[in-house]
Amino acid sequence: MPGLPARRLAATLIDEVLRAKLALDETFERISPDFGLDAADAGLARAIAITAFRRLGTIQHAINARLERGSPRNSGPFEPIMVAAAAQILFLDLPDHAAVDLAIRHLHEDPRSSRYVALGNALLRRLARERDAILAEADADLFLDMPDWLAESWREAYGEATAAAIARSHRDEPPLDLSVKENAAEWAERLDGLLLPTGSVRLRERGALTAMPGFDEGAWWVQDAAAALPALLLAPKPGERVADLCAAPGGKTAQLAAMGASVTAVDRSGPRLRRLRENLTRLSLTAEIVTKDASLWQAEPFDAVLLDAPCSATGTIRRHPDVAWTKSPEDRDKLAALQARLLEAAARLTKPGGRLVYCTCSLEPQEGEEQIAAFLAENADFRRQPITPDEIGGVSGAIDANGDLRTLPHQLAGDTGRLSGWAGFYACRMIRL
Repeated sequence: MPGLPARRLAATLIDEVLRAKLALDETFERISPDFGLDAADAGLARAIAITAFRRLGTIQHAINARLERGSPRNSGPFEPIMVAAAAQILFLDLPDHAAVDLAIRHLHEDPRSSRYVALGNALLRRLARERDAILAEADADLFLDMPDWLAESWREAYGEATAAAIARSHRDEPPLDLSVKENAAEWAERLDGLLLPTGSVRLRERGALTAMPGFDEGAWWVQDAAAALPALLLAPKPGERVADLCAAPGGKTAQLAAMGASVTAVDRSGPRLRRLRENLTRLSLTAEIVTKDASLWQAEPFDAVLLDAPCSATGTIRRHPDVAWTKSPEDRDKLAALQARLLEAAARLTKPGGRLVYCTCSLEPQEGEEQIAAFLAENADFRRQPITPDEIGGVSGAIDANGDLRTLPHQLAGDTGRLSGWAGFYACRMIRL
């Protein structure tokens, strides 16, 4: 049945990510080859899954409110099939009848879910009839599409209004930004993009990246505009020895190498470093690559060190909406302990007079502001070097009271939702005395 294989993959992705708390991108790469789909159907399946996670709270609320006894027990794939179909009915420009028909056919394939075909059919048809009311209710509750712990964390850290603005921005498709080796203004024009004040290029329209001008010759690479800022803050001089810790997949390594630094990229993941090496080859850039746990790695101290530490990644929820549903406060706290160890290792690798930039793509203070406060309290030979607005294109709202970088997803307004915002990042620049 045309269209059904894509829906099978979408429901399987939703089910596996939620059950195993695994990243959607990694799950897609692992299981999609087993479905034998062409690029169009695989892309459709991924789009359905991403939409489902982006609006999972709304979808689950709408389903539960229309099932008097909740989802039936021992019903096999019933729930992920309903979630995938609801994502299509409520949020994607696909015919309702196709979403309902294909979901019912999918239910028939498993004896556990086939008992509930009538229930699923009635539910999906009701969602289609009541779509406007469902969306209106969701618009009135911006925190509906996130777990309670995240909403409370952001309210406490940023206040009600800013937390709501963050939540609202997460409902939009993310922008696609590029970092350019040189002549960013020229490439913005060639690619019909926007030159952001920070120097990144934001594409107005999406397309096949490999077919775009400049890809084959390695003129640019994909990198969120906020993710490009920490390397700018390190500002290496040509020839300086720079360590990029936890470097994969390599966007910051490429930036540092393009600035003329002698870069050593360190990461514990061999597969992710292979991708870093491939990216550098395409970009005609070079770096020494070390496969090692950065917290254990020892080397001669560097002129500058960049540590992009593993984190809960809550600043990337707009681009990776599954993060909201796969991470927990316990994950955040475990990662905070790892960040502290990595920060101590990065300090040892920074020579006297050298610069250390610590950053995370997290909105959680435990992984940013609180991490640095604890580090500076224990390391008297390091001092914060405040960031100035001119270093980040004049976006003064992204600098906090301590002079650290704190980007928020709703900042950097554009003409449309998709052309607005950037990832949530924290970065602190320090000098070793």
